[in-house]
Amino acid sequence: MPSRRIHYAWIITGVTFLTLLATAGIRATPSVLIIPLEHEFGWTRVTVSTAVSINLLVYGVCGPFAASLMDRFGVRPVIVVSLGALALAQGAITLMQASWQLDLLWGIVVAAAAGATAVVLAATISSRWFFKRRGLVMGILTSANAAGQLLFLPPLAMLAVTAGWRAVMLLMAGVAVLIALPVLGLMRNFPSDIGLRRFGAPADAAPAPDKPPLGPIAALRLGVRSGDFWFLSISYFICGASTLGLIGTHFIPASVEHGISEVTAASILGVMAVFNIVGTTCSGFLTDRFDNRLLLCVYYLSRGISLLFLPYAYGLGMFGLLGFMIFYGLDWIATVPPTVGLVGKTFGQRNAPVVFGWIAAAHQLGSGFAAFGAGALRTWLGDYQIAFMSSGLLCLIAAGVVIRIGRSSSRPLLPARPLGAGAPA
Repeated sequence: MPSRRIHYAWIITGVTFLTLLATAGIRATPSVLIIPLEHEFGWTRVTVSTAVSINLLVYGVCGPFAASLMDRFGVRPVIVVSLGALALAQGAITLMQASWQLDLLWGIVVAAAAGATAVVLAATISSRWFFKRRGLVMGILTSANAAGQLLFLPPLAMLAVTAGWRAVMLLMAGVAVLIALPVLGLMRNFPSDIGLRRFGAPADAAPAPDKPPLGPIAALRLGVRSGDFWFLSISYFICGASTLGLIGTHFIPASVEHGISEVTAASILGVMAVFNIVGTTCSGFLTDRFDNRLLLCVYYLSRGISLLFLPYAYGLGMFGLLGFMIFYGLDWIATVPPTVGLVGKTFGQRNAPVVFGWIAAAHQLGSGFAAFGAGALRTWLGDYQIAFMSSGLLCLIAAGVVIRIGRSSSRPLLPARPLGAGAPA
């Protein structure tokens, strides 16, 4: 029986938080494996970066289809199957002998499985279970998706140094199996499954529409006819290029080249995770109260300045990195709650997860572009300075792009109806 004091929506949020935290940690493992794989197999930075780029691209494309699968088969079956596939793929990677096997297992299998446990899952949960506090919930769940990649890095880096990279993969395979247990026991599809309304919904509120959301292709067709879809996609492409693709993949090897050990660099990312949780949760709180476009503008400006500062931060030692750690950490993925908020207001809450899935695909396209591009620039030029500076400048461009959202003459062809705090149904 659901608790009378705690709405079951918060239990669903907790299970989703743990799932996103763990799967994000799994996807973070290449950061601590780049150098060990280079040493064992003699691969170049470009070779390893190629597998990471494929992973990021496939991961992004799977998002909108994962949202549709959750509507058709249910959230719990999709998550459990995905976690099982993650565990099997992680174990198989320990047996690989050639780079194409890394491309296949990490680039495709892990990416496809993790695509169902991504930010699209957070958007689905916030839309289905919450009438109010959607922005706050997106902030909490988004912080898990980013923090998992950072919190796991210090222990994984230490394990890679002491026990080898295969131990890292086997550990994370075990984590995937472990997380499946609370999902099996506690996850539900809709509040109505257990006789509840969405959190914050008044007694006289209209029920969530029974009409199924648009399919992935129909949602894409709807999106491409809207100028706002393109503004959101361009800004989110830059978001991915400046976070997962660049810092998430290359910060540790770049730090090693500046005389910082792998474990110390991973620990810096771990500390950034704490600031990320604070920053993204606060972003969710602010998303419910302020103009989402202005929030995004501030976030991209802050991130751009931080990345332009990073090459100089290395020259200032740990004091300079501390400044980068704080400001970039607070902003790491604070862009997600206001982006999801704008998608819901523009395309309707029922269709928001699928449409956001396509915008998230642009995020992963940017991530893959930066993961490969930064690795290639490092191979050709001998350092990461141009990669960091270029990413910072792109963020400044994104700050100008997001201000244009809502001013496009090309509008989505859906009626907008108030729901909750002014969001369309």
